[in-house]
Amino acid sequence: MIDRAKPVALLLARVAIGAVFFAHGWMKLTKAGLEATTGGFEQMGIPLATLAAPAVTFLEIIGGIAIIIGAALPVAGTLLAIDMVGAIFFVHLGKGFFVENGGYEFVLALAAGALAVGFSGGGALAVDTFLQERRTPETAGV
Repeated sequence: MIDRAKPVALLLARVAIGAVFFAHGWMKLTKAGLEATTGGFEQMGIPLATLAAPAVTFLEIIGGIAIIIGAALPVAGTLLAIDMVGAIFFVHLGKGFFVENGGYEFVLALAAGALAVGFSGGGALAVDTFLQERRTPETAGV
């Protein structure tokens, strides 16, 4: 039973976690705008805010999509987890644990979820799973 549920559970986790990252990146790009996002990063003391703001914005959009479709999962999961570790240290750590006080519980959960999904193999309907299944023994070492 667990073996049959695991691919679907991973698909649901990918979609949920990827959607959160995508939504946050999309908001930075379209609602706030890169200029305001950069200003916010500067106010929070994030180094190289003019580079960091667009990098984080597009990482969250592209990484969110990658997680949703299950493509390049270890890379996407690791980069998104690093993004969240940065958010913890630069924004949330001094505010305690709970999100109601601006704490780091939500970004910690996202970092853990991104890593777990990133190294899960993807489950059902994952591009990575599809590509791995298509590999033949002759091309596996190439």
